[in-house]
Amino acid sequence: MELLNKIYYGNTARDWLIAAGVLIVVFAILKIVQRVGISRLSKLSLLTHNKVDDLLVGILENTKLFFLLLASAYVASHTLALEPSVTALREKLIILVLILQGGFWASATVSFGLARNIEKRMDQDASSTTTITFLGFVARIILWSIVLLSMLANLGVNVTGLITGLGIGGIAIALAVQNILGDLLASLSIVLDKPFVIGDFIIVDSLMGSVEHIGLKTTRLRSLSGEQLVFSNNDLLKSRIRNYGRMSERRIVFGFGVIYQTSLDKLRMIKEMVTEIVRSQENTRFDRAHFKEYGDSSLNFEVVYYVTNPDYTVYMDIQERINQELFRRFAEQGIEFAYPTRTIYIQREGE
Repeated sequence: MELLNKIYYGNTARDWLIAAGVLIVVFAILKIVQRVGISRLSKLSLLTHNKVDDLLVGILENTKLFFLLLASAYVASHTLALEPSVTALREKLIILVLILQGGFWASATVSFGLARNIEKRMDQDASSTTTITFLGFVARIILWSIVLLSMLANLGVNVTGLITGLGIGGIAIALAVQNILGDLLASLSIVLDKPFVIGDFIIVDSLMGSVEHIGLKTTRLRSLSGEQLVFSNNDLLKSRIRNYGRMSERRIVFGFGVIYQTSLDKLRMIKEMVTEIVRSQENTRFDRAHFKEYGDSSLNFEVVYYVTNPDYTVYMDIQERINQELFRRFAEQGIEFAYPTRTIYIQREGE
C-alpha cells in the first residue's frame, strides 16, 4: 500500500495505474467500435445502393492507431493532476493529432469521390479516368499542404512568409510550364464539358477521325486511312470541331438534271416519282423535291430528305437504292438524264 501511495511527478502510483487502466479501457472500446463499425457497414453496403456507408467504411479504415492511442491517453490524462505547462503541451499535441487524422479522413473522402467518379465514367468515357486520377493527385497535394501548414501554425511557426514564398514560386513555375498547364486545363475542360468522348467521329479543320484516347496533354484520333492523328488539347479546343458522334439524323441534299426536251407532264411526274421513291425507303423522312432551276444544259431538280440513322453506311445504302430506282423509273418513262453539252453554230461567209 505504501508503494501505491508513493508520488511520481505529482501523482501517486495509484493514480498512474488508474490512468493506465483508463487508457487501456478507452483504447479497447475505440478499437472495438472501429472493427464492429467496419464489419457492419461493409455488410450493409452490399445490401444497399447508398454510397454513404461505403464512405463511412473508408473513414473508419483510415482512422489510424496512433490517433486511437493518443485519444485514449488524452482521456486518461484527465485523471491525473498535471502542471500547467504539461496541460498546455497536451492540448497542443491533441490538436496536432486531430489535424493529422483529419487529413487522413479528408484523403479517404477524396479517394472515395474519385473512385465513384471513375466508376461512373468507365462505361461512357474510359479515357477521362486519367484526368480524374490526376485531379485527385492534385487535390491530395493541396490537402496535405493545408494540413502541414496548419500543423506548423499550431506549433507557433510563422507560415505567412512561407505561403508568400510558395505563391511566388508557384507563379514562376506556372509561367515556365504554361503550355503544359494549358493542355492540362484543356483536358479538364474536355472531361467536364464533354465536347466529344471516346468513339466519336470528329472533324477538326481539314482532319478527321474517331477519338481513341483523351490524355492529360494530347487527344488522339484514328483517321479513316488508318494513321493516328495527335492533337494538343489546348490547340484542339481552339479549333472548330464538328462532332458526328452526336448526330441523331443526317440531312441529305442531292440534285440531278434532265434534258431540255423533257415535256411539262414528265417534269411534274418526276417530282411525284422522286417523292414516292424516297418515302418508300426505310430510315428516311422526306422533306421536299422541287424543279429548282434552268441550268446551262439541263433542267435541275433538288431533293431533300433525312436519314434517321446517323450511320454513314446506312445513308449510302439508302442513296444507292434511290439512285437505282430513279434510273429504272426514268428508263421506263423515257426520261433522259442531262449531261454537259454545247451546241456550236457555224456561219460561213457570204451566207
